[in-house]
Amino acid sequence: MSKRTQRVSSSLGYTSEFAESIYKQIHGFSEYGFPESHAASFALLVYASCWIKHHHPAEFLGAMLNSQPLGFYPPSQLVQDAKRHDVEVHAVDVMLSDVDCTLEDLPHRPAVRLGLRMIAGLKNESMDRIVAARSERVFDSAEDLARRADLEHHEMKLLAGADALMSLSGHRRQQVWDASALRSTPELLREAPFDEDILELAPAPEGEEIVFDYASLGLTLRRHPMALLRSKLNERALLTAEQLNAVPNGRVVRYCGIVTLRQQPETANGTVFISLEDETGVVQVICWKSLRDLQRKELLRSRLLEVHGTWQREGDVKNLIAGKLEDLTPMLGRLTTESRDFK
Repeated sequence: MSKRTQRVSSSLGYTSEFAESIYKQIHGFSEYGFPESHAASFALLVYASCWIKHHHPAEFLGAMLNSQPLGFYPPSQLVQDAKRHDVEVHAVDVMLSDVDCTLEDLPHRPAVRLGLRMIAGLKNESMDRIVAARSERVFDSAEDLARRADLEHHEMKLLAGADALMSLSGHRRQQVWDASALRSTPELLREAPFDEDILELAPAPEGEEIVFDYASLGLTLRRHPMALLRSKLNERALLTAEQLNAVPNGRVVRYCGIVTLRQQPETANGTVFISLEDETGVVQVICWKSLRDLQRKELLRSRLLEVHGTWQREGDVKNLIAGKLEDLTPMLGRLTTESRDFK
């Protein structure tokens, strides 16, 4: 017991023996009390989250998206998981979206409408002006939107890149064309009408649309990027997450997915845990320290990772123990993906 504690105890009228016993009890509690209380609070948080996700999946998704950035799960992974659990997710649309993600009533269950906040680079003030102008009167064209919401040229291009002008201009290429044609109008001419011929462009192929989705929103509501690569992956005998669920324990398998998470806990003795995602689900990969040291480049730089390893399962717990890694990132082309690494 410190001298300061002795002085405090004596000033309060306690004997040194009694003060010492109190000090030891407090010290002992600090050894196990905090870990226990932390575990209890975390368990409650997990239970509550699981209950809400099971019974109110749309509300859970909307809340998680509105709380970004947070936790281990980026928006893309949250949306993909929600879609696999039959949650309808609707695109960002200047005619329908608020700033935050919101719920839309459906006959059977609510759907989630992505909010303007999902668009990378769009300022909060611009989002507020869009919603305020629309509440006064719906927009009848991209030009009307730009004028009444006082949007700059680059902000219109951000909206078009996010496919958020669909209700006003049609498909994304048409949106980008319309947005690119808009320039700031002098105050004197802002209300003056004008007529010009409309150039109609052909829609983009699905792969190009998905690339733009990820660049602007960090996610896509179209097919998962892995679905577009599936024929090539089948040629490499790579299973899907769904197919792995039927594989017995101990089988040697090959799998490939987009990297969404890398973790190396301090207590894991150099082991790295990786989350890989495809169009059917998520696979957890365990990479021992020996393989980490041998294939550090593939482990840390790959965005699309192929894993040769042993499938391990015990009840509902399933993991892929990595034996060899291969970087297939070039197959993604211009698609930009992000993972949460070592945070």
